This record gives sequence, C-alpha cells and structure tokens, in this order.
Amino acid sequence: MDKKKVSTIIPVFVVIAVVFALISSDDFTFDTTNMTTQISTQSNNESIGMVINSPSSSVTLHQLDEIFAGASSSGIGRSNVYLYWNVIEPVEGKFDWSQSDILMGLNEKNDHKVTLYFSIINGETLGPFPQWIGKPTLNGINQDELVTVLDAVLSRYHIIDSIVIAGETESQFRYNERFIPVYQELFSNVYDRIKEKHPDVKFGNSFALHNVLNKNLENVVEELALGDFVAFSYTPTDSLNEIDKNPDESIEDLNQIFEIVPDKKIGFFEISWSTSDFVQGDDVSQKIFVEKLFDFYAQNESNIEFMTWYRYIDQQVNSCVKEEQKIGDQTITLGGGSSMGTSEHVIERLNQYNCNTGLVDVNQNGKIGWNEFKTQIQMLN
Repeated sequence: MDKKKVSTIIPVFVVIAVVFALISSDDFTFDTTNMTTQISTQSNNESIGMVINSPSSSVTLHQLDEIFAGASSSGIGRSNVYLYWNVIEPVEGKFDWSQSDILMGLNEKNDHKVTLYFSIINGETLGPFPQWIGKPTLNGINQDELVTVLDAVLSRYHIIDSIVIAGETESQFRYNERFIPVYQELFSNVYDRIKEKHPDVKFGNSFALHNVLNKNLENVVEELALGDFVAFSYTPTDSLNEIDKNPDESIEDLNQIFEIVPDKKIGFFEISWSTSDFVQGDDVSQKIFVEKLFDFYAQNESNIEFMTWYRYIDQQVNSCVKEEQKIGDQTITLGGGSSMGTSEHVIERLNQYNCNTGLVDVNQNGKIGWNEFKTQIQMLN
C-alpha cells in the first residue's frame, strides 16, 4: 500500500475513551467526603504527569484506587482528566458530578494537579455537546453557556490548573482555515471571562505534532497559538500509525515545536511510545525514548508548562479504539480513510499502538521503560 496516499484523522476522543469508560459504569459510587484528609505526603513533580488508566473497563473502585497509587509512586504530580459537556451538564443548568468526582477525588488523594481536557474541538469533530444544545457549528457555540459550565467545573475542582478546550486542533482547520478567525474570537472571549473568575488557571489549545509535521500544518498552529500555553500530543508514527522514527529523530520532532511556537510556554499533553512489534515498537526503544525525553525536558524546562506521558498501563488489544465511540448520550463515528479498507487498516494499527503505550503491561508488571521513567523523575527532584 502506498503510505503517501493514506490520509485519516483519528480524533482525540479515541485515545481517551478508555479512561472515560472507567467512570461511566453504573457500578461506581464514590464518597469524596474525606478526600482532603487523605492527600499524599510524597513530594511529587507537578510538571510531570501521566494518563492513569486501567488494563480493562472491568475494574472495581478499590482496584482503580490502587492503580492511581501505583502510578503516583513514580513521582508524578499531574494527570489528565477528560470531561465532556454532554456528561457534565445533560440537562441545562443541572450538573452531574457523579463520574468526574471519582477521578478528581483520586487525583486529589494522590496530590496531583490536573490538566483538564474539555472537548469543544475534537479533531475533525465538534463536541460532543448536550442534547439540549444540539449540534452547533463553530460560530453557533454559545459563549455564555460555555463560560457557565467551565466556571462550574473550576469552582468545584480546585486541583485543575490548566485547561485544553480544543484537541487535535489542526485537524479541525486543515480544510477550514476560513473559520480560524471565528475560533480565535470564541477562544479570546471565553479566556477573558474565565480569567476574571479563575486568574490562576491557564488555558491553551492542543495540536497533534505528528499530524502537523506530516501534513505541513504549521501555519494553523501559528494562528491558533492562543492563551497561556500551546499544548501538543505526539506519537512517532506515520499516517498508518506505524512507528517510523527512532528516538533521536523523535526528539528532533519535539525540538521543532520551539521554532513553530517561539514565544509561548509549551505543554506536552500526551506523549507516547508503543512497545507493540505490530507497529514496529519494542520495550528497548520505549526505554530509550523515555530517557531522551527527560534529557530534552531538562534542557528546555524553562519553556515547558507540563509534560504528560500517555499512558500508565497497557490494555487488551482492540479495546483502545473503536470506529464508533459512545460518549454519554452520543455516538461519535470516526472519519474514514481515503480508500476502501483504509479505515480498518489504520484503526487496527492505532489499536495496537495505543493499547501498548503503557509503561506497565496488562499484568501490571513494569517494563524497562517504567523503571527509567521513575529514575528520571527522581533525578529531576
């Protein structure tokens, strides 16, 4: 197959749906009453984070509690939490905190700051939005309603210190550059109003660096480098989701960010390296990348807002990505590829890639990258 002819965009929600699934089960109840009295005394690094997940969607709250403690033992002081408007506010003016309280409570218990991903732009997709809002276009998003829900979230969860409201932003505007001014105005107005109430919370947009470089979308990043920081996810992959770079070449990719965005703090929102040989990965290359990633961080620390690894534990293959994702009351369908069979081909590789990006395997045994990760954090401290 000619890789140059394959083009598909996998929205941000496919790499976070499994984390969300952990808190969407009716089996979960969580009492956060005593959370503030259980905060860890361990000194964690607030700039270094990890997406904390379970090896499967079938997990008890006790197991999830242990998983958070295990991840926190590495020395991280941050985690991503992914919330959706249609889940938080299913009925206008009535908020449902039952699911988000679980993850926020576990993060607070383990002394983690939180980077919040609140899905306004989700790659090629907008939302998902609550049914009472419908499916607005970009210029149809009500700023008052958006400010209200963000204010409610930030007022409830004081451990949130940074917010990403658009993920894989480059994919939304790749063929729609004429709408960039619309989003610039939306972002700026919401930013100013939230800052009045929550001046210490930082805002930014996130871009998939591998998409930006592979598709020459640097101009979109430059035009939407808004707010307090510019965030990036990164995988060392081609358009088929196969690893096509070595660790040194990947660090070269990361260094290009400072040329694209020379005057803003940079947030590394989701950084990963898969150990799946199906996509040309292995344990050794992951370990080497982790080592070089922390060297890169040490050299550029003054310009970096945060750096978060995606993810803690591997998952069973084919559980990480589905062509249709159920998020609250909505089903989101992924965009297809450019030729017959391409979508299945690419999603198969994305499953293999994502399900094996953990530093710990499905049996919860640490890979050599896990030991390297912990060692590097200790060296920073």
